[in-house]
Amino acid sequence: MTVDTMNVEVATLAGGCFWCMESVYRPLDGVLEVLSGYTGGHVENPTYNEVCSHTTGHMEAVQIKFNPNRVSYREILDLFWQQIDPTDPGGQFHDRGESYRTAIFYHNEEQRHLAEESKNALTRSLRFNKPIVTKILPAAPFYPAEDYHQGYYEKNAFRYALYRQGSGRDAFLKKHWSEEKDSLRKRLTPMQFHVTQEKGTEPPFQNEFWDNEKEGIYVDIVSGEPLFSSKDKFDSGCGWPSFARPMLKSNILEKIDLSHNMTRTKVVSRNSSSHLGHVFNDGPGPDGSRYCINSAALRFIPKEDLEREGYGDFLYLFSDF
Repeated sequence: MTVDTMNVEVATLAGGCFWCMESVYRPLDGVLEVLSGYTGGHVENPTYNEVCSHTTGHMEAVQIKFNPNRVSYREILDLFWQQIDPTDPGGQFHDRGESYRTAIFYHNEEQRHLAEESKNALTRSLRFNKPIVTKILPAAPFYPAEDYHQGYYEKNAFRYALYRQGSGRDAFLKKHWSEEKDSLRKRLTPMQFHVTQEKGTEPPFQNEFWDNEKEGIYVDIVSGEPLFSSKDKFDSGCGWPSFARPMLKSNILEKIDLSHNMTRTKVVSRNSSSHLGHVFNDGPGPDGSRYCINSAALRFIPKEDLEREGYGDFLYLFSDF
């Protein structure tokens, strides 16, 4: 792979066990490299054993090199919050001590501003009933961890899976970033529940947004996470809302769908695991994608309501500048 060094930025994040953070960011489109390591302390070139002794001041962290034209720092931050317990000052899950604390290490003033903005947004969301204690700190020297830690989740997949489940991380994330179906059944309409939870499909040309031409964004009906923008919406003639690309690639997952004796690629919300629709390769965008999405999986927020609804960060999409 040829790396355009003019389009490489660095993000440094401490989220507890660096194996778990590395496994999230390495597959992300636009990420060029992820290193596990240590940062924030006072000892040069520490070893894993030294850091685990909690005497170095260092935290386990990942340093991410990414192309901002393919994945934004804001997307990297959004994904970060969804991997941690940001209310825990003493570690993460079963991993206790200062080396497992959480922090965002900013490399410039823009990163500092975006980090503080995202932390404030999480606080306002009231997703957690305790204060957000993750620190936002200036970047410090970063020391790569030993070779056996790099790509551990791939080299030792079975042990990693056991560790991740046993640590309590997955159970915590499921609790705070998804909702149980009983409560969803009460909150959603029958069609919304059928589409998002039962992988259903609504009728073409008989759904809320297939011909919507207003400016705004489309968010996950379950979690409220931003998914698509009207700037990327087009009339494909299929009878469902169609988009050339997601607004935030990190908020969706694409998976193989073998149902109905067909081979397709389904689109799922990363945060709520809701079924959204499918993606096809006959679209107008630069990579030829057409995201065919059920209206029932979406909530539309008009441009003029973005600030009031807490999505003011996305007003820049509709600026003439």
